[in-house]
Amino acid sequence: MKGRRAVMAGVAVIVVALMGAYRGYAAHAGEPAPSPVTAPVTAPVVASSDTAAAARGAKLAAVGDCVSCHTATGGQPLAGGLPLQTPFGVIYSTNITPDDDTGIGRWSLDAFARAMRRGVSSDGHLLYPAFPYPHFTHINDADIGSLYAWLMSRAPISAPTPHNELIFPLGFRPIMAVWNLLYLHTGDEAAPSPSEASDVARGRYLVESLGHCGACHTPLNRLGAERRDRALQGGTIEGWDAPALTDLAARPTPWTQAQLVSYLRTGLASEHGAAAGSMRPVTRMLADASASDVDAISAYLLALPAGARSGPEHAVASPPASAASVPVSTSPRSGANLFAAACASCHAQGAPMSTDGARPPLSLSTAVNADSPRNTVRIILDGIDWHESDSAPFMPSFANTFTDAQIAELANYTRERFTARGSWPSLDADAVAHFRKDGLPR
Repeated sequence: MKGRRAVMAGVAVIVVALMGAYRGYAAHAGEPAPSPVTAPVTAPVVASSDTAAAARGAKLAAVGDCVSCHTATGGQPLAGGLPLQTPFGVIYSTNITPDDDTGIGRWSLDAFARAMRRGVSSDGHLLYPAFPYPHFTHINDADIGSLYAWLMSRAPISAPTPHNELIFPLGFRPIMAVWNLLYLHTGDEAAPSPSEASDVARGRYLVESLGHCGACHTPLNRLGAERRDRALQGGTIEGWDAPALTDLAARPTPWTQAQLVSYLRTGLASEHGAAAGSMRPVTRMLADASASDVDAISAYLLALPAGARSGPEHAVASPPASAASVPVSTSPRSGANLFAAACASCHAQGAPMSTDGARPPLSLSTAVNADSPRNTVRIILDGIDWHESDSAPFMPSFANTFTDAQIAELANYTRERFTARGSWPSLDADAVAHFRKDGLPR
């Protein structure tokens, strides 16, 4: 009965969308396509040729992670083509260089602002929220203008965007009119309270708008919209757990602002671990952001009140690890042999890689101490890619080295050896196979 109701509800949504399309509302959101750029753009905010605004836009683009999302592996920066894995299929990022035919070269500032804030492209078609316009809608005019100036100062690159690969009927864009009606909350966020420090207020603005942190760190509902009642309380993105950001100062090993700033700008925190997965390119971009903006983001996140965290899939609650030293497991199982062969040269106590560069011991690793084994398994599978820097974290991938059963043994042994929490009862070969499949391109 419940399944039938769900099917009927889905049919109703499609019917409403089709009715909207018929009236011309869904396809163009009730607005005509803006005129294309035929002359140098001027606006009250900024001129696209304003080099000072473009320089400021570059710093803001680093906060927004624009280059990472709009650059395919091996492709030209901002030329699009990166496959974004979603529960509904693959969406390819678009070309946002100022190329006239395949990019945004003919877009006016007004068209750009509409796309950023309302998810409507220059020709009127509706964008998918993999482009985080539900957050970008809160960016102020000055920042929109600076981003536009920076993008229009880039070299134009001809690169058509591949066709998306979405499940039926989501390839029919007018359906997004219904989604926007339900979940797009346009306009400015609430003004800061008089007691809110200026850096915290700036950090809140960046986190909720351009930084779009909630796109990864907030759980989604079945229609792919963020659950606003659980904002920043943890989510899952591209097969990785994005941890809650609402309890950073209340963890068993609390984050300090210096550690959080270091993590956001370098991908490494001496008391917590290294950035991996989807977070790694974010930290690479934040290295080029304004130092004061990263400080403000950190100040805001550490000021957040603790909230009830979401329970990630395969999570099994267990007592938190003590900050004190933990007993070392002497288990004779194969996990110990696997660790000695593949991990000890870097992660054993006193190993050069553990003492060089203030790298954190595994006993403090956020992934190893997490309720869910997902991120530990994904780090073993995927590793952390090299980024041409001696100070950056690096780990080889073991996806093709170990079987699913061996990875489960290795991960459980690592947790037993370095924490007081014991192994993950849910982690076995089948769970690893599930995590491995989550990380594969669809």
